[in-house]
Amino acid sequence: MSTTNSGANGEVVISASIAYDYLMSFGGSLADHIIPDKTHVISVSFLVESLKRIHGGVGGNICYNLSLLGVRPTLVGAVGSDFGPYMAELKAIGVDTSQILTYDDHLTASAFMMADMKNNQIASFYPGPSDFAAQIDGKVLGDAVPYTLLGATGPETMKKHAREFGASSSRLIYDPAFQIILLSGEDLAEGIAGAWATIGNDYEFAMLERKTGLSVDDIAAQCELVIVTFGEQGSELRQSGRTVKVPAAATRGVKDPTGAGDAYRAGLIKGLLLEQDLEIVGRIAGLTAVHAVENVGPQEHSYTPTEFVDRFDSAFPDMAGTLTAEMFAR
Repeated sequence: MSTTNSGANGEVVISASIAYDYLMSFGGSLADHIIPDKTHVISVSFLVESLKRIHGGVGGNICYNLSLLGVRPTLVGAVGSDFGPYMAELKAIGVDTSQILTYDDHLTASAFMMADMKNNQIASFYPGPSDFAAQIDGKVLGDAVPYTLLGATGPETMKKHAREFGASSSRLIYDPAFQIILLSGEDLAEGIAGAWATIGNDYEFAMLERKTGLSVDDIAAQCELVIVTFGEQGSELRQSGRTVKVPAAATRGVKDPTGAGDAYRAGLIKGLLLEQDLEIVGRIAGLTAVHAVENVGPQEHSYTPTEFVDRFDSAFPDMAGTLTAEMFAR
């Protein structure tokens, strides 16, 4: 096992999966092949139209998008012997990799994701050495930055970092996402209770309610900020009894939904760091997500600060002039 050094040098700390993504595209609708009254004996096979291996993982994707937005993040995680090229790219775009542990006797985590033309997705995830990241002290890192985000990664790491980030002076954004299915109701409730914000899509919040008994309203009563995303229907941000509904930005053509949620989270963090109103924060997040869906792969898009601001003004003309390119420059 190796790591570069013990310090964290970023503006925000992201503890979430670091993985290679295997992306598959299915030309029809996945839902058309699920028989509702036979879900107890599911046996389906899909012939996919494409397969691509790319750099991904929730943490890697969020950090990639943060770098485009002019933020230097610290990424927390554990990887395998095959991670060298990915590590080099993260460093090249300004991500602080000092809190990434490398285990030479493991392979890096891998995600296998199949998406259809209606943005439905079926995913499976091999965690690799992810849970070894629990060795990293989240409280020490959290005390050094204004925001931390805990996303889907190894369950033991998520449980420990939820407690440590929650006990730190940072504002914890809790994002259990794909790991809701593995974490217990008690673990999820503890993560929510220690968080400043909780984020997920509408389906994930339904899963949270099933496992914890907590509705969106209940969670909003515990957390300062709750963010519910609805894909092409936009998002909803709740804070201090106020609900802001934000429309989705228009796309230039959806090619792959993978990574859109991670991009949204990066835009959310950027808006919060800029101390903007929720109406602006939600729009920055939504526009960041749109860039991801217009490309196949969660780290295949790019833009300059000027390009991002120009598109913001075009997408939301009623908010034009609110942002400047300087806000997104390093």
